[in-house]
Amino acid sequence: MKFWGVSSILFLILLVLKEIRAGKEENGWVTTQGVQFMLNGSPFYSNGFNAYWLMVVAYDVKERSKVTEVFKQAQMYNLTIVRTWAFNDNPGNFSLQSSPGVYDQTMFQGLDYVISEAGKYGIKLILSLVNNYDDYGGKKQYVRWVYPDRNLSAVSNASDEFFTDENVKQLYKNHVQAVLTRNNTISGVVYKDDPTIMAWELMNEPRCPSDVSGNTLKKWIAEMAGYLKSIDANHLLEVGLEGFYNPSNGYKNQGLPYYQVGTDFISNNQIPEIDFTTAHLYPIAWLRNGSSDEEQVEFLKKWIKVHIDDAQNTTLLHKPMLLAEFGKHEQDPGYSVAKRDNFMRTAYTAMYSSAKAGGAAAGSLFWQIMVEGLPNYKDGLSIILSQNTSTNYIIYEESQRLAELSKMYAMLKNEEWKKMKKNTKGATAREIHGNGNGN
Repeated sequence: MKFWGVSSILFLILLVLKEIRAGKEENGWVTTQGVQFMLNGSPFYSNGFNAYWLMVVAYDVKERSKVTEVFKQAQMYNLTIVRTWAFNDNPGNFSLQSSPGVYDQTMFQGLDYVISEAGKYGIKLILSLVNNYDDYGGKKQYVRWVYPDRNLSAVSNASDEFFTDENVKQLYKNHVQAVLTRNNTISGVVYKDDPTIMAWELMNEPRCPSDVSGNTLKKWIAEMAGYLKSIDANHLLEVGLEGFYNPSNGYKNQGLPYYQVGTDFISNNQIPEIDFTTAHLYPIAWLRNGSSDEEQVEFLKKWIKVHIDDAQNTTLLHKPMLLAEFGKHEQDPGYSVAKRDNFMRTAYTAMYSSAKAGGAAAGSLFWQIMVEGLPNYKDGLSIILSQNTSTNYIIYEESQRLAELSKMYAMLKNEEWKKMKKNTKGATAREIHGNGNGN
């Protein structure tokens, strides 16, 4: 006979309470106030994950249980945001958009299912709308649709026409409209009206190396952000940036051999329609070959700090900062689960320290969650929670302390409101609420 310890019983109680709350407390709109995310009037700090494959797996009705299993496991670990693809522009199998404006409705129903299931488990979604890379079609496929006879491989950076060609840009706008105005066949809710979706992402890791000044990409972001917000003013919007800086930003580029890719963390995020900032984190891919674990960890700390500092700077951005991708690959030299654990713990600690101090760090999304039975999607970075490795505890610990932080800020805000309400009878709305700047 198995006997349950007190801690196990408490853990089960917490899970039951979370299921009761799911779809109630968590089903409001996520907004921003200064450098914080807000949910139902209180600060919202979140630990989350990436799972790019959700829509494609949900395409097959027989496989949809795997999507549900991911959300069940995520709820157990108090993971409350998932970032995933709302695109597949590859004309081959499993495409969402096989040609301009032509959508596979069965695939779209797979995305319907992902959104509907996420809502059941109180999980918010960040949906990315196109890829920078050739996987799942990407920006090159859009250029190909407009110029089918052009040999894009023969011209360096030819796919960067995605950002400048009017016909190509119109195809992207059409896709944005198709996704945002989609009526979910399961929930009956139009995507742009669904609070389960936390935010839209313009592109996964946009790069425009043909113009390292960053001007081309900045103009594209401004145009597309304005267009998207004209359709959907409810949801938050972010760019999808890795966090690289323009070469003119001096010290921030030290040790970053790939920084000249036509993006700039500051100017790209200064666009008014962009609601929060993102950074990705893959030290071994960006540092010189043969960098040590110690060098990678030091880079990690510096990378996170620089982006938090810039995000919370009132004269630069003053927006929340989400670590939207990070992970350690199984094929990294000298890889071990212990090294992965140290990498993740260090990243989590850096983000939590900022959040606890009222800084811009709003949460982290590790790359990525996988479930058993999907070998084709394992990429060397996947974490399978059901295998119960030591990494699981690190993930759960971060989720819990961020959840407690959200509760603490909510209680403080409630107590401050009660005190202000008691002591400001007859005061003006401006005197009670402040100047409206989130300060």
